[in-house]
Amino acid sequence: MSAQRIYDLAPLGSLIRYSDGTSRPPERFRKKLVAWENSNNNGRLVRKTAAHTHGNHTTPETITLHQGDFGSSGVIVLRIFKTFSVDSTLTFAVVEQPKPGSVRVLDRQGELVHLAQDRNAGEAWLASHGYPSATLDEVTANEPVAVVAEGRAA
Repeated sequence: MSAQRIYDLAPLGSLIRYSDGTSRPPERFRKKLVAWENSNNNGRLVRKTAAHTHGNHTTPETITLHQGDFGSSGVIVLRIFKTFSVDSTLTFAVVEQPKPGSVRVLDRQGELVHLAQDRNAGEAWLASHGYPSATLDEVTANEPVAVVAEGRAA
């Protein structure tokens, strides 16, 4: 599916896989593997940004995936995000959607900052992380279902 379809159909909190369609190189080719992983990976959908017009220039809609965190002793020092234009030539797939009953913690701009198992876990996470003006958004059974790809994330 295209990045545009992800933008249109996938709910925030979905696990998204993206690929350029090439085969994974062997582990022994570290540089090739790192380059391959740049276009073949996965992440949690945390943001959808509408198109913007700046003078004569219009930037297209984008999707942003959270790919991981780095840190130690429970302290995150680096968060990895990757943003794609809806015009991207990569292929995207929804690997998993948030389960009904889970709760999205959204910052004031509507970006997903945490996906909690339930409302109590969301409230506890919010109390310990202190996002001002954050909201809790419960995932319901009547949310649109994007086509979920079979298989595991890259």
